[in-house]
Amino acid sequence: MAFDYKKEYKEFYLPKNEPSIVTVPPMNYIAVRGKGDPNDPDGEYQAAIGLLYGIAFTIKMSKKGDHRIEGYFDYVVPPLEGFWRQEGVEGVDYAHKETFEWVSVIRLPDFVTRADFDWAVAEATRKKKTDFSRVEFLSIDEGLCVQCMHLGPYDDEPATVEKMHEYMLAEGCVLDFSDTRRHHEIYLSDARKTAPEKLRTVIRHPIRKI
Repeated sequence: MAFDYKKEYKEFYLPKNEPSIVTVPPMNYIAVRGKGDPNDPDGEYQAAIGLLYGIAFTIKMSKKGDHRIEGYFDYVVPPLEGFWRQEGVEGVDYAHKETFEWVSVIRLPDFVTRADFDWAVAEATRKKKTDFSRVEFLSIDEGLCVQCMHLGPYDDEPATVEKMHEYMLAEGCVLDFSDTRRHHEIYLSDARKTAPEKLRTVIRHPIRKI
């Protein structure tokens, strides 16, 4: 049975649809940075997703090739995630998606070293005849956060965010956004195949104790 990060780490990937506070440990990611509306079919975001999955599956399928990754075990590729910010905005302004600055990511298993990552970029470039130079190995330490499962369309997220912020304040915490601590979403549903009202998205905001 392949290791499934969503099932093994439910506190990070499968929170309830009521807010909770969690301390997220450091994790390594495949990452692509960009700007603009993620819904633009010709925008940077759609291209970034293809780059991320190209590297993710090159690493996962390395077991069938000559490159041996020390400590490798079979696993389910973790879900797509995104870190979002807008200049001059604390959190997210959903009315102006064109101003988004984002880092789109997929979690790496802990056994993947930077050398293994570099191999995967070179291998994917060679096999797929695609430029993967935008892809980077990124370590993120989120620390203390408030999070909640959001059910429904992405544009309805503000109601869930409001609940999160009310809960956070009641627990003696305040928001702690910065250039490196951002609005974070984890996409548990494939938006191409799922009805908007059935989408499941983990929303996470950085906080600190008052």
